[in-house]
Amino acid sequence: MTSGITMEQRRAENRVGRGRSARCVVAVFLWSVASAQLRYSISEEVSEGTVVGNIAKDLGLDKNALKSRKYRVVSVAADHLFHLNENDGILYVSRKIDREEVCAQNSACLINLKTVLENPLEVHNVGVEVLDINDHTPSFPEKEKTLDISESVLPGARFQLKPARDPDSSSFSVQQYKLSQNEHFRLEVREKEDDGKIPILVLQKSLDREITRGISLVLTALDGGKPPKSGDMKIFVNVLDVNDNTPIFSKNAYSASLFENAPVGTTVIQVNATDMDDGQNGEVVYSFGNSVSNNIFNLFKIDQITGQITVKTPIDYEQKDKYEIEIQASDKGFAPLTTEKSVIIKIVDVNDNAPEIEVTSFSSSIPENSRPGTTVALISVNDLDSGLNGKVICSITEDVPFSLSPSLQDKMFSLVTKSPLDREKQAHYDLTITAKDAGQPPLSSEKTISVVVSDINDNSPEFSLSPYTFYITEGNDPGASVFSVKASDCDEGENALISYQIFRIGDEHNKIASFININPETGGIVALKSFDFERLKTFQFQVVATDSGAPSLSSNVTVNVFILDQNDNAPVILYPVSSNGSAEGVEEIPRNVNAGHLTSSLVR
Repeated sequence: MTSGITMEQRRAENRVGRGRSARCVVAVFLWSVASAQLRYSISEEVSEGTVVGNIAKDLGLDKNALKSRKYRVVSVAADHLFHLNENDGILYVSRKIDREEVCAQNSACLINLKTVLENPLEVHNVGVEVLDINDHTPSFPEKEKTLDISESVLPGARFQLKPARDPDSSSFSVQQYKLSQNEHFRLEVREKEDDGKIPILVLQKSLDREITRGISLVLTALDGGKPPKSGDMKIFVNVLDVNDNTPIFSKNAYSASLFENAPVGTTVIQVNATDMDDGQNGEVVYSFGNSVSNNIFNLFKIDQITGQITVKTPIDYEQKDKYEIEIQASDKGFAPLTTEKSVIIKIVDVNDNAPEIEVTSFSSSIPENSRPGTTVALISVNDLDSGLNGKVICSITEDVPFSLSPSLQDKMFSLVTKSPLDREKQAHYDLTITAKDAGQPPLSSEKTISVVVSDINDNSPEFSLSPYTFYITEGNDPGASVFSVKASDCDEGENALISYQIFRIGDEHNKIASFININPETGGIVALKSFDFERLKTFQFQVVATDSGAPSLSSNVTVNVFILDQNDNAPVILYPVSSNGSAEGVEEIPRNVNAGHLTSSLVR
């Protein structure tokens, strides 16, 4: 994908081609659901609030998307240098950036500025190129230097000096040296990988102490600025009498291997040199060369008498895997002669760094209807060790519906769902991610993240009984509660909030239901009239329970109601009536009737 780069950025890229070594380059690649790459350039010391670039515009992000999606910087290492406006996607400088401070440990100076656009997740890695300005002057570690040189030294002899230092980078660092005009010495400059340009005085005309006892020189260091800045060191050459043999090392080259974290005092290597002169002119002492940096003095020390190099402080392979040290062998003559030899020390990695796990993007809540393969989080792992010690295997808790899927980007994994989720069975997962390296013995680290399964309305209300059967004694009080129904829903929140209603249709059978009412919240049912067993002995109706989800789900149940009889009617005697209107079967009772005489029969 083509990066969104402004015209100013393209002009900066052209300048990169002409003077790349003068810059602190921040090189990062952007990865997200849709991969992209951005790079900006700014000069150091720009004012706070300076615009670096419009990330949203250069990525082609819709302005409306920024209103509904949160856009922010998640890089811990760079959040104090830059600020991202989450509303318009413009990247600003948070404070003045001193390139020499940011790049103090490494001239490559890589800053990972990682941004995240959420819902859905997009990770954008943005490269910011900090351009150096010439704000430092070259300076020598010594303002004055005295060299004791014997008159017997032949032309061609070389005297290495401590280089000048300039905190600026590349073309703005020390580019050349100049030596004041004289007839005895010329200047030679040697390039060294770690220490830059090393000035060397070369004797081009023999010294004669009887003619000249001392020579004053001025060595000037200039950087590549326009105009250049410079610094001076005064050199006084003291011409001494004859000590005509220099120490000679026993080997042409010295090298050694050293395990990182070796105990203090561990012997690394021992050098040896001899001098054919007699007396003090033949006694050899050892020291580090003038070009050795302060870092070497902090890590190693050399015995002046034996030439044994030992560990001064623990060595870390992850900081540097090889050291080249200049060793000097000097005699004790009145005009000491010195020979230099390089010692190469290779640091051997040990498995002393556990893998690091970083959750770059994370959705703590995921709907239960998410399809398998839905991304929950982006995980990055890193191990500072090398080789097998730095090879990391990442795994996740077993027996969970989640898995780790390797990303196209190295050492990146996606935490995804691997099977359907059901909140009603399990609503929360604590997922433990384990990263283990391949070292011996292996080191590992763990990180636990919590994932909440959010509810969807996938369960209908369920009645406690089906059907319901209730009995009502006739003569009930109208408006009084007679019975109730109850339904439950396995969902939660609005999805489980139930309301009740009576299902009413227009047929004759359900007209009775019009005399029944239900509380929509509790399911309590009241009779709006008093029932009479002699007129109605039983009836049925249906109740519908509906949840409040969107869309809502419902279920219904049949309610059977039986009316119970009460003794609320007195017996009635019925007589047949004749055609003339008199009661049949009624007769007068004679006065002399005996007891037990049948007078009439009753019809009930």
